[in-house]
Amino acid sequence: MAGNTESGGGRRRRFWRIAPWVIAALILLLPLIAMQFTDEVVWDETDFAVIGAMLFGACGAYELAARMTGNIAYRAAVGVAVVAAFILIWINLAVGIIGSEDQPANLMYGGVLAVGILGALIVRFQPHGMARALAATALAQALVGVIALIAGLGSTGANWPGAIVVLTGFFALLWLVSAWLFRKAAREQTSAGAAP
Repeated sequence: MAGNTESGGGRRRRFWRIAPWVIAALILLLPLIAMQFTDEVVWDETDFAVIGAMLFGACGAYELAARMTGNIAYRAAVGVAVVAAFILIWINLAVGIIGSEDQPANLMYGGVLAVGILGALIVRFQPHGMARALAATALAQALVGVIALIAGLGSTGANWPGAIVVLTGFFALLWLVSAWLFRKAAREQTSAGAAP
């Protein structure tokens, strides 16, 4: 009976390790399928190479986190952060947040990602430090939005200022959710260390 339970748990773990890769493959196939039915989707080899590299990087980052720890909160925090980074890059490459994708002000979002990456490296991916790094990333995200609004960047765009306000709030919320999950992982780690 115990063997069956362990086997079932192993299958579940394997499923959650494989699921991001399967989802990534499906995301990569969607435009290919859509191109067969509509002229609205027109991707070339470069588009597929860029999204493929992004998906590979995102799945690889999650896989690395899954191998580092069995802590569910830590894995979830990494998952939220990776998804947020992926969507932020994708939106900026596709249409841009500030004005259009050609607006140089969108490069400020690279700074947001740099805050998160450098913060993670500085704290050596420890959950308590990661909570602070992701909170700083949320602050950087908000700061970019405020700068864009105050400076009127992208004000010629059809969705200005709504797109900036909504997307800044959306991404800041994702970074804060990730920070909260890292904080939860840190508390669980501390509790496990204190247990006899």
